[in-house]
Amino acid sequence: MKIDILTLFPEMFSAMQESILGRAQRAGKIKINVINLRDYTDDKHLKCDDYPFGGGAGMVMMAQPIGSAIEALDPQHTARRIYMSPKGQVFKQQKVFELLEYEHLILLCGHYEGVDQRAIDLFIDEEISIGDYVLTGGELPAMVVADCVSRYVDGVISNSSLVDESFSENLLEYPQYTRPQQYRGLTVPEVLRSGDHAKIDQWRREQAIAITKKNRPELLD
Repeated sequence: MKIDILTLFPEMFSAMQESILGRAQRAGKIKINVINLRDYTDDKHLKCDDYPFGGGAGMVMMAQPIGSAIEALDPQHTARRIYMSPKGQVFKQQKVFELLEYEHLILLCGHYEGVDQRAIDLFIDEEISIGDYVLTGGELPAMVVADCVSRYVDGVISNSSLVDESFSENLLEYPQYTRPQQYRGLTVPEVLRSGDHAKIDQWRREQAIAITKKNRPELLD
């Protein structure tokens, strides 16, 4: 899968070269390109934002650099073009699986007071929000979407690691433990040390249901 991220602040994405995503890129499993929108502006001063028509605080990202960048990256419009926006549909696990159907994603990171609506009308397929709150820009949401989608690309993570994790079967994940058996007076549950896999599976499911009921009861509806 190829993921192009359009931003005014490409330095923020250095973290995506680390850990699992970094290894997956070096192995050729995924390709994440961070594109500086200033490379596509027609302004000689590399300007990509201006004051909003009608007045108001802050600046608005201009349509021209966004449109030029998207047309250069996706001239035939085969990619899924997404604007990371607090006005968008809230990002959930099902959306991850929908985006996996595309070989190419383009993620546009808004900033300041947002993006000229004409860029959205002409070049964007959908808007996605990662939650009901407002951030300083779309860079962190773009990282979230890229990370969530990438981990399901074949070969990025072993299939066994994707089984029984949070939101599978609409349940949150059960508690996990590792060595030592005792730590500051707390002991690993005996069932996990029993070697009885049927009982372990039953315990884990019961724990998953209990945690979901406590923290996210709406998932059980």
